[in-house]
Amino acid sequence: MLPGAAAAIAKLNAADDPVIVVSNQSGVGRGYFPESVVTEVNQLMHRELEKAGARLTAVYYCPHGSADTCGCRKPKLGMVRRAAEEHSIDIERSFFVGDRRSDIELGHNAGGKSILVRTGYGEGEFTWQMAKWPKAPDFVAIDLAAAVDWILRNKR
Repeated sequence: MLPGAAAAIAKLNAADDPVIVVSNQSGVGRGYFPESVVTEVNQLMHRELEKAGARLTAVYYCPHGSADTCGCRKPKLGMVRRAAEEHSIDIERSFFVGDRRSDIELGHNAGGKSILVRTGYGEGEFTWQMAKWPKAPDFVAIDLAAAVDWILRNKR
């Protein structure tokens, strides 16, 4: 867990905003690790967040590789549509936060707002790749806390 992530998620919880993780886990499809590892990591994430007073509404993941033709792998909308249906979420009013181009494209594809965080892979994406992207994120945040502050100021 990145420093400050649980506190940032807790701020969204306090605002009664759903917090949903959608994640590509192509290592499963490529045979690098079994799906049970993803389940264990997600359970650990839930426990760690709970200890810090935060919670996730849901977690969705795509186990397919990039060569697969699934509809769930980001930046396709399969996981987002499922989450929207299961949790009554207006995806066009949603914020998509991530550290990769696929996260930003997912936000654009969904019609929502996209935020690139410069933690994780985000710094490299920002420094070396973002100028090549067809569409920039709506906001670039130094970390998840800054992203959440921007979300709370910009909710429609």
